[in-house]
Amino acid sequence: MSNQVALVTGASRGIGFGIAMALAREGFAVALNGQRDSEQLRNSVALVEELGVPAVAIPFDVADLSLHDSAILRVEESLGPLTTLVNNAGVSVLNRGDPLDVTEESWNRCLEVNAKSQFFLTRQFSRRLLTQSRDEKFYYSVINVTSANAVAAAENRVEYCASKAAASMVSKCFAVRLAREGISVFDVQPGLISTDMTASVIDEYAQRSAAGLTLIPRVGQADEIGAIVANLATGKLPYTTGQTISADGGLLVPRF
Repeated sequence: MSNQVALVTGASRGIGFGIAMALAREGFAVALNGQRDSEQLRNSVALVEELGVPAVAIPFDVADLSLHDSAILRVEESLGPLTTLVNNAGVSVLNRGDPLDVTEESWNRCLEVNAKSQFFLTRQFSRRLLTQSRDEKFYYSVINVTSANAVAAAENRVEYCASKAAASMVSKCFAVRLAREGISVFDVQPGLISTDMTASVIDEYAQRSAAGLTLIPRVGQADEIGAIVANLATGKLPYTTGQTISADGGLLVPRF
């Protein structure tokens, strides 16, 4: 195997696609996951391939735990043994509003996609990796993309915040377990990033960022999160694991 191999969930667009492109620029072979096979997913794979690395579409619903093992097998049959898992797939709330009005459906959806699926896909990846011989020149890692809302409460998205806080703790627990196995685990917490998911509110946040909500007076871009993940996945932060990377332009820096 001449390339490191990464599986990026939720990679057909937005932050996940930015991550896939950044990893490709570092020479990774990349498996791009989307919930279903789509023209957008196939187009994203083609754009990654244009960077000169192998890429493949691996459509499956991360919330369906029964599909995790077969998805990993499909990646490895196409690209070779996985070295890197990027858990990026996520959903927002069904409706923003009063916590007193949160539905069980919205709560379960956020927890299942944003936290439960991340835990079990990481477990499956780790179990498989530990049964294989590993190339000493490669860096092995799990990188979880959570949110600044793992820390910062948002009254109108309580179920989203709870799911991201859970995902952040999952990252720490796997860091504890996997460090002795030579696998690093990181939690990247994006703040205000311009994506399809944030399209309905990003203009408002851009104005608030320019007015001082973030220390860097603008919203972030998906390719910036991609650059952060690529640096982590290539071991450019040596002797680290379990770290939280606040990719938020200084949003959560305490000040008065």
